[in-house]
Formats: sequence, structure tokens, C-alpha cells
Amino acid sequence: MNYVIPPAPLPAIAVNGSDDLFPVRRIYCVGRNYAAHAREMGSDPTREPPFFFCKPADAAVPIAVDGRTRLPYPPATTNFHHEIELVVAIGKAGRAIAAKDALEHVWGYALGLDMTRRDLQFALRDKGRPWELGKAFDQSAPISPLYRAAHVGHLRSGRIWLKVNGQIKQESDIADLIWPVAETIAYLSNYVELMPGDLIFTGTPEGVSPVLPGDTLEGGLDGLCQIALHVGQPI
Repeated sequence: MNYVIPPAPLPAIAVNGSDDLFPVRRIYCVGRNYAAHAREMGSDPTREPPFFFCKPADAAVPIAVDGRTRLPYPPATTNFHHEIELVVAIGKAGRAIAAKDALEHVWGYALGLDMTRRDLQFALRDKGRPWELGKAFDQSAPISPLYRAAHVGHLRSGRIWLKVNGQIKQESDIADLIWPVAETIAYLSNYVELMPGDLIFTGTPEGVSPVLPGDTLEGGLDGLCQIALHVGQPI
């Protein structure tokens, strides 16, 4: 049996210290998972059940370790925001996973950016419509190489930060996640079967702000890695 059109390449991200690639199946993103960010978005930061949105697998853009990655400024926005996040890569399938067993399903960790067309997101939200055009657009999920959990352990704390043109914009600790990694995996697995290749963006701390063409973004998570990329000209 032949495909009637050529199939798209399989999205994949680099594995640190290796020539191997991690195939990306789905990208799940947790919304408002730091209390201070929930407040800056105008929401109550109480510990309600988490909510999720998705990005397409090919939104994942590998961030080169040499710092030369250039992220195009997307069309149809004048309010393009950064959101730095811990990313979890799933390596073992599971449904209705218990929180005590959840970390057994983690293959590795990365640092990613949930780039957002904030003006579109808010306009759609205010009309009670889905956020996809504000969140799930081309190249909206830049991501560092993956670090194997077997090598770096399971991350429960560590300073996470982002600078724009050398100025700190976001800074927190992943210990402040409202829903930690294990509980996030357990909760999500009650609604979908998590599969190898799935990525979970775990939420962003406060301080999200616009970026412009020509800006340089630098970010890091203590104990894992640092990233750097540049915002290119509009598409």
C-alpha cells in the first residue's frame, strides 16, 4: 500500500550527548501551573485540577546547542510572548497511572518555550473559543536537547529563569509547581493513554512578556541545562 502523498517527516528532538533522536508523538501543555503566573493572567491560583492544551508534534523546534537557533516572528500577532518551562518526555506507555509510579514513565527532561500569540489567545478566550491559533502554531515549541532521567535523575527543584536581551524576565523554582511532574502525569493519564514520544510542557512561572524581532532569549534550569536563541524577522 502506498501513501497518496509523501508523508511528513517524523518530528524529533536531539538527545544530549548522543546522535540519537527522540521521536515526538504528542505535545501536552499544562496551563497556569505556578501560582504567581496564574495571578498575572488574572486567575485564582488555588489548587484546582490542572487543565491542558495541545500543540502539534511538528511545533517542536530543536534549539541548537551553539546558540544559533533563530525563531521566526509568527504572522498575525503584535504580542508574541515567551513562556519558559520544564518539559517531560514520556518513554513508557500508561493509562490511569498512580502518582507513586508516574516517574517510572519518564524517559527524560528538557527545557522548552511555550511561545504564545497572546493577543490571539486572549481574543479567542474572551469569546469562549479554543486557543489553538494563539498557542498551536508553527514552531511554537522550541526545545533543548533531552537529558535522560537515568543520567540526571528526576527533577523536583531547581531555579528556572529566562532573560530577554540580558534582562531577567522570568525566575522561579520548579518546586513551586502547583501540580508537580508525578501528579501531572497521573492526572493526565486518566484522560488519555500516555505513550512513548509524548512531551508534557509543565507550565511557566510569572514574568511572561513580549519579544520582538532581533531579541535574544536565554534561559536555564539549574541542574539541567541552559538555552539561547534569537527572534527572527516576521514570516
